[in-house]
Amino acid sequence: RDTNDPKKTEHLLSLDGAKERLQLFKADLLEEGSFDSAVDGCQGVFHTASPVTLTASDPQSELIDPAVKGTLNVLRSCAKVHSIKRVIVTSSMAAVMFNKKPLTPDVVIDETWFSDPVACEELKQWYMLAKTLAEEAAWTSAKENGIDLVTINPGFVIGPLIQPTLTPSIEAFLAIINGTQIFPDGIYRLVDVRDVANAHIQAFENPAASGRYCIVGGVTHYSEVFKILHKFYPSLRLPEKSEDDKPLQPLYKISQDKAISLGINFIPLEVSVRDTVESFKENGIITI
Repeated sequence: RDTNDPKKTEHLLSLDGAKERLQLFKADLLEEGSFDSAVDGCQGVFHTASPVTLTASDPQSELIDPAVKGTLNVLRSCAKVHSIKRVIVTSSMAAVMFNKKPLTPDVVIDETWFSDPVACEELKQWYMLAKTLAEEAAWTSAKENGIDLVTINPGFVIGPLIQPTLTPSIEAFLAIINGTQIFPDGIYRLVDVRDVANAHIQAFENPAASGRYCIVGGVTHYSEVFKILHKFYPSLRLPEKSEDDKPLQPLYKISQDKAISLGINFIPLEVSVRDTVESFKENGIITI
């Protein structure tokens, strides 16, 4: 994080207790050793940083290198610190479900699923490839260095903002609300950012936590999101149909069993959608 960029730091420095307990460090994902000082003396490390874009002109330098090399650099720094009890890496459902298996209504995706790098590359799904390779590298490095590693694999994250800048998933959500983008005819694996944050904390604090955790509040068609928006914000000029007239894709399921065992009680979609819009209003991003 660039400690000299107010857009990336002011919201953190304004948190309760930040003055007494928060220290910010400058680090570079591609620079080996740049995380040494940040993790020194820690008991737990959360590696959450990875570029997110679906339109990279140079996937290797823009997505794959920062994801893979960044993850390895963090873990190499952690391997030097004996006080670290566990490392939590933010992976993604992108590293779970892209393996050419048919997604039919009887399918239940769980933590035993892994995305296929070859399939991701064939489909030119570069973000999915980056997250898949990064998680693979994390597990290999953790095994080699004796690191207690847990990965959190969230879906499409929505929910209230604490920072002034928009995340890519929130930008996409906002574009549809604003009517600048016709909503796509597709299935979304939605999850509230507060559930994702809680999963990270529980994965560190619960001694029994291990392996991977799919963190998805629900699998839904985007039309369901629009029904919620119409209900609470009837003045929004929302699209009346998806970008094509094909029948809705069938839904599949993502297991919540392991997430629930971690203590996650998922926030209902209606609450997440409404809180996202209210956050937009509070931050002056939209007016309704």
